[in-house]
Amino acid sequence: MKSKSTGTAGEALLVPGRNCWRTERADRLGFLVDGADYFKAVRAAIARAQRSVFIIGWDIDSRIRLVPDGANDGFPEELGDFLNEVVKRRRHLRMYVLSWDFAMVFAMDREWMPIYKLDWRTHRRLSFRLDDKHPTGASHHQKIVVVDDAVAFVGGLDLTHCRWDTSEHGCNNPGRCDPDGKPYRPYHDVQAIVDGGPARALGELARERWRHATARKPRPLDEAPQNDPWPPGLAPDITDVDVSIARTDPGYVTGQAIEEIRHLYVDAIHAAKRSMYLENQYFSSSVVGAALEARLREPDSADILVVSRRTEEGWLEERTMGVLRARLHKQLRDADAGGHYGLYYPHVPNLQLPNVLNVHSKVLIVDDELCSVGSANFSNRSMGFDTECNVAIEARGDERVRRAIAGLRNRLLGEHLGVAPELVAAETARHDGRLISTVEALRRPGERTLEPINPQVSAEIDALVPASAVVDPERPVDPDELVKEFVPATERKPVAGRVARIAITFVALALIAAAWRWTPLREWIAIDSLVRIAHALHDSPVAPLAVMAAYVVAGLLVIPVTALIIATGIVFGPLLGGIYALAGALLSAAVTYWIGARLGRDTVRNLAGPRLNRITRRLARKGTVAIAVIRLLPVAPFSVVNAVIGASHIRLRDFLLGTALGMAPGIAVTVIFVDRVHKAVTDPGFGSFAAVAAVAAVVVAAALYIHRRFASAAAPATERV
Repeated sequence: MKSKSTGTAGEALLVPGRNCWRTERADRLGFLVDGADYFKAVRAAIARAQRSVFIIGWDIDSRIRLVPDGANDGFPEELGDFLNEVVKRRRHLRMYVLSWDFAMVFAMDREWMPIYKLDWRTHRRLSFRLDDKHPTGASHHQKIVVVDDAVAFVGGLDLTHCRWDTSEHGCNNPGRCDPDGKPYRPYHDVQAIVDGGPARALGELARERWRHATARKPRPLDEAPQNDPWPPGLAPDITDVDVSIARTDPGYVTGQAIEEIRHLYVDAIHAAKRSMYLENQYFSSSVVGAALEARLREPDSADILVVSRRTEEGWLEERTMGVLRARLHKQLRDADAGGHYGLYYPHVPNLQLPNVLNVHSKVLIVDDELCSVGSANFSNRSMGFDTECNVAIEARGDERVRRAIAGLRNRLLGEHLGVAPELVAAETARHDGRLISTVEALRRPGERTLEPINPQVSAEIDALVPASAVVDPERPVDPDELVKEFVPATERKPVAGRVARIAITFVALALIAAAWRWTPLREWIAIDSLVRIAHALHDSPVAPLAVMAAYVVAGLLVIPVTALIIATGIVFGPLLGGIYALAGALLSAAVTYWIGARLGRDTVRNLAGPRLNRITRRLARKGTVAIAVIRLLPVAPFSVVNAVIGASHIRLRDFLLGTALGMAPGIAVTVIFVDRVHKAVTDPGFGSFAAVAAVAAVVVAAALYIHRRFASAAAPATERV
């Protein structure tokens, strides 16, 4: 793709229908750097709302204080109470809050029962809903707030915990604590504020998203508000400017995929003349990487300055997104013959790992000509899988716009380098717009500055992460491919063998039941006594605790969990038996997981053996769905798998949720089948045996479905492990 030129009046890079949705004229536009400025501004705007407020986000937490020191505006301090009070005081105001519906996966990081705190107990004109209208594995990632269709905020910040911070990012800021009073790592992000035409357009976008997510149409804005919701005292960075809105939408509801941000990023990269400034949480997009590599191979490439966080968020991200970043970094380093590429992180003195600055922003600035701010990362997900929203401006020869764009870049670089924006501007001019030389001239090692990152990954870990990682897809993932990614082909047990073992197990159960009925076995085992004990336990108030304890003890003794499930089904029946079995299995899993975590990786790996270790290393980056898959396709004893996963540092919440999802279907089938067999033995008759046959038919049908569904995944294949 040939480079496009920017900076000439009348020659537009932003083209509605290609790399943006629409372009509207704003009276004012501003850039809010870091959470302290944004949270203060968004609270001031919402406090002035008259007709409507839309809050569309990835997450929201009603407990946070937008202004930790106190807003002193006459409204309650906590977000949920603040929103509710604003609605109560304005009888014509309606408020709509929409958050991504995948809180169960992030249960430990999310507020519990948000629907109660933001909907059930609030005013009837404050509506809260969870957005589940996205492909499996995708997320609603837009971060938009629109007030009266007159002022709108777009960027990378959600109104949730662990986001507020000042631009100083000091190591002991007392305002940087979560709702439980626990301090969190410094946090950097950027939000844009607009009014006029772009705000009205973003209001339309928010209404459409609400309608798609809830199947309800918000009330129209019947009249323009009388007052101006723009935050008092907030000076815009530029006035009277065209603002474009770009989106990503996988088309889950409409059937029409939108990839405007993908085209915006690629077109902007190819249009650069002297410099590109990329500030982003992630750096893994294959399409962005290919465009950057193509530019670096040109004889006189524009400089590419990437600012990101030093480390990923936790062990799992390090071995997924971190590996992808290391690969892309090497790809660009290999293509960079002229020294035009650099990857840096903001170093803040006295911050130690893992509590270093978390760069969460999503900013792209090309020369002094184009600027994009929004929710879209430089990742594959943001190009076509998740919902995203960015705003962008371009100069097209307008010096006012050029100054505003350069001003944001200089402000961000000044913050990261610990110098005044004016010094960044002067140094950039001295180096003819070349950002790599500018940064190297201003770097002050040991002080607050930008430090280069050279991410590397071991050959072993690199081999485990596939080229098209499930964790960062551009498109929804097919289940067959999911299984191939999770379990190496050389380690998969043949599906036919698993089906045969399942069938043999059920046949054995039926034979034992028949033996109890028609042979002396029932007298040897004294079945009547066992039944009396079982009934006594069934009626006891401590029955649930006894069952939980039995599962834990059995797990410690590595007794097969299937035997426990069968026994639970016999004693308590299909409903209570199924509930007790699932609860007991989860508690046993948690205990053996904890033991594995305490023993440590080396000890558990030596005990587990090479085969299971290879599988769990591959699974470690997959999270919840991976655990569910390994429960459906067992590769080792239940307790052993739990201990190995605990030692692998997979998060407990992902482990327990995946275990529940993977075991629930099997437990349900087992207890129902056992109950029907028990009924046939104790009350023989045509109806009882017909019920057993019906359940057996369902089991066989399910087994055949699994065989056909995953046959391709089970076929032998050559794969490096």
